[in-house]
Amino acid sequence: MDGLRQRFERLLEQRNLATEALRALEAKTGVDKRYLAAGATTLLSLYLLFGYGAPLLCNLIGFVYPAYASIKAIESPSKEDDTVWLTYWVVYGLFGLAEFFSDLLLSWFPFYYVGKCAFLLFCMIPGPWNGAHMLYRRVIRPLFLKHHEAVDNIMRDLSGRALDVAAGVTRDVLQTLARSRALITPTAMAVGPPLLLEPTIAKVTVAQLQKDK
Repeated sequence: MDGLRQRFERLLEQRNLATEALRALEAKTGVDKRYLAAGATTLLSLYLLFGYGAPLLCNLIGFVYPAYASIKAIESPSKEDDTVWLTYWVVYGLFGLAEFFSDLLLSWFPFYYVGKCAFLLFCMIPGPWNGAHMLYRRVIRPLFLKHHEAVDNIMRDLSGRALDVAAGVTRDVLQTLARSRALITPTAMAVGPPLLLEPTIAKVTVAQLQKDK
């Protein structure tokens, strides 16, 4: 229990958007930031349990701050923070893929969105106990190293087939256009001469009328 409290306090000492907001609230209200963080966590949990729009709020928590931190990481000269947030997005993408197939069943459980939000926060917290880093090192990376060559071969095969299909479709379209043009050109030539003769016929008719008079 003491170890968990020490981790929580070290987390509050780090500099990020959430801790800066807590420090500002502590300065204005005089309430210790530990109590503010605990109260905010409790309110968030209650809202995810009973509030309206819990899925949207949970997805915003898992996306908005990581996106903001990722932009800052891109603009910073250090590459370490880039690796941190790239790891998070890999885990987030795989979690979203798994959730797509299980959401219809798991969303009926009352603590589902609380657990999902806790998992996403666990994946984005800084420090050695970062959840995304742990999952990547222990689960994703071993599977990637074991199967990445087979996946690369499959992707090359699929890309080659896609290029062949695209080339075949393009060739068929060009051939169809060429045949259509070949059919339209003789018809236009056949229709043309009568149109050119109409002025001549009109002139002959006028000359005959003048002669009759």
